[in-house]
Amino acid sequence: MSLWLVRHAQPLIEPGICYGATDVPADARATLAAAQAMAKVLPRDVVILSSPLQRCEQLSQSICRLRPDLTYKLDERLVEMDFGTWEGQRWDDIAPAELQNWTDAFDTWRCGGAECVDEMMARVAELWNTARASGHKAVWITHAGVIRAATLVAGGTRSISRAEQWPVEGPAFGTHRVLAYAPPESHSYFPSR
Repeated sequence: MSLWLVRHAQPLIEPGICYGATDVPADARATLAAAQAMAKVLPRDVVILSSPLQRCEQLSQSICRLRPDLTYKLDERLVEMDFGTWEGQRWDDIAPAELQNWTDAFDTWRCGGAECVDEMMARVAELWNTARASGHKAVWITHAGVIRAATLVAGGTRSISRAEQWPVEGPAFGTHRVLAYAPPESHSYFPSR
């Protein structure tokens, strides 16, 4: 089976701003272009789950307008990492000591007093397990951090302790990647001989 990981279009926010869980809209033209591209390639009868943040829901709505055979549901587990008090600040303005604390305890440091990487990884892994157990193709309309976490989970990694383990490369705005997953093995209830 396959999981389509789709990143929202370019958000309407100044570059260099930490906006993780901040609910900012995406550029309407870029959203339409991404929706048109996705509408052409998504399989029929696929389950679409979307982050409830408007930049993702905009894309989900646009895809479904172009593809009336598809519907979507919102899922909080697809929200980008919450950076707490860092949200809305320029990355360059966040105290270097705070960023170093995060680097030193990458898995457990609560960025801006909010979420840690382990918590985000756990919610992504939970959703991954649900998708895998269903045995159906799925689409997640989500964020770069969630897509990076899903890529790690797909490779068998449920937690990372060092910042350098975090994937540097993520999908560009409005693009996607496809991960394969095997449904869980069925268990035989007959004793082997």
